[in-house]
Amino acid sequence: MRFFPSIFSITAAALFQAGAAFAQEPSPKAQTEIQLLQKQMLEMQTGMQQMQAQHQQEIAALKTQVESQQKVIDEFQKSVASTAPPMPAGPNDKPPAERGALFPTTDASVVAAAPPPGGSSPPTAFPTTDASVTTAEPPPASATGFSLTAPITLVGGGKTYMNISFDGQFAAAFSTERELDRLEVGDHDPQQRGFNARNVELALDGAVDPYFQGFANIVFKLDNENETSVEAEEAFMQTTALPWGLQLKGGQFFAAFGRINPQHPHVWDFADAPLVNGRLLGPDGLRGVGAQISWVMPFTWYSQFIFGVQNGNGGTGFSFRNPGEDGEFFGRTTLDRKLRGVQDFVFIPRWESSFDLSPTQTLLLGVSGAFGPNDTGASTRTQIYGADVFYKWKSPHAEGGFPFVKWQTEALLRRFEAGRGADDAFPVSEIFTDWGAYSQLVWGFEKGWTAGLRGDYLHFEDSRVTDDSERQSRWRASANLTWYPTEFSKLRLQYNHDFLEANEFLDRHDVDSLFLQFEFALGSHAAHKF
Repeated sequence: MRFFPSIFSITAAALFQAGAAFAQEPSPKAQTEIQLLQKQMLEMQTGMQQMQAQHQQEIAALKTQVESQQKVIDEFQKSVASTAPPMPAGPNDKPPAERGALFPTTDASVVAAAPPPGGSSPPTAFPTTDASVTTAEPPPASATGFSLTAPITLVGGGKTYMNISFDGQFAAAFSTERELDRLEVGDHDPQQRGFNARNVELALDGAVDPYFQGFANIVFKLDNENETSVEAEEAFMQTTALPWGLQLKGGQFFAAFGRINPQHPHVWDFADAPLVNGRLLGPDGLRGVGAQISWVMPFTWYSQFIFGVQNGNGGTGFSFRNPGEDGEFFGRTTLDRKLRGVQDFVFIPRWESSFDLSPTQTLLLGVSGAFGPNDTGASTRTQIYGADVFYKWKSPHAEGGFPFVKWQTEALLRRFEAGRGADDAFPVSEIFTDWGAYSQLVWGFEKGWTAGLRGDYLHFEDSRVTDDSERQSRWRASANLTWYPTEFSKLRLQYNHDFLEANEFLDRHDVDSLFLQFEFALGSHAAHKF
């Protein structure tokens, strides 16, 4: 402990001596050096003060910038919080008595919802999807909410603008008929031996606003020369919120005539169209620009009345104001019959009703009509009548919609007034009463597998003056086997036997054909009517 007092004593003595020396009068040289040193220290102090002031200004500016950015962030968060919809309460947020069943217990594809007791309000709209064609359950969504079965969408501002899907349908065809395009009656049917691409479809749909939905189907086809054609098959909008079970539709669309006509080829149960549809309604089906109103009647079962009006011209108005091929139809030189008034529209009424025979069986009945002018004379007209029946059974223990049985039948009758042509040069006016029917049975015997049988018959009234090859009575028997690996792909093998009857101008003959159809889909396609 003595060591510390000794150091203190020595240090104090040294400081005393230094102070005494400093107290002595310095020399002139030393004074000059001291003044110079004092000046340098003053300059350094001034510089330090300037640097400190500049630093404080920079800190103040940075603080102001941070506060401004924080204000912008706060305003953005408030805006998002005010516009975001409230999060729906989950099923576990409700009391147990109010929680619904974990899984639906009814088959929405075949059971139409009934109104409240007493029939005071109309039933809900008829189901628009047929679960029987879904061959696999949708995979569960990932942790990010993405699902392979969800539609491809264009989005913006947190809202979905449009759903997009793509469907490619192709076929390899083998037939004893060299001119397959003369045998097959539908524009989307295989048209040549070898490979065919007759239906490559781009589908768009979405909500226009709170009052309308929009739909569009753009179809690409390759002809027998491998040339691509494009058609606006459908493009229409329809209402979403009209009262009293009403709905309006306007644009380009398939007429609500029967069951096959409004359907797109990718939902057909066979690779080609029935004979009666292709020959009486036309290769492209009955469709066109127009308007339609439908009314779901206030009954305790599903019942709907539909009334459509279309221009009915061109190839898609085949039996009406159709100029035909090269200005000729059924041997007559056609008129360029313009729309002169309401009487020249095509009017298309339909009534359909569905009945639940049991929890697993549904029966749907429908009648249709189409009435309008045709181009073979100045005042000639066409009337087409149709009736259809659809029955479906689905197992109460179905898995992915299988097993099931579907039976579908349609019959059509056409009364066609064939005039004497544009210049009255044709020898005679005639009235053709043509009719036909098809009946098909499809059995979904195992998940992803279906087998189908179809019989067609088509009768054309004989004419001694019209040698049109399309007016040849015939029948057809078809059988197929279809495999759905998933809901996004399909493989189908189909055999047809056609028997064409003889008439005044054409000989009878038989044709055998074999089709291998393959299809893929990108995105979830818009729902089709059950």
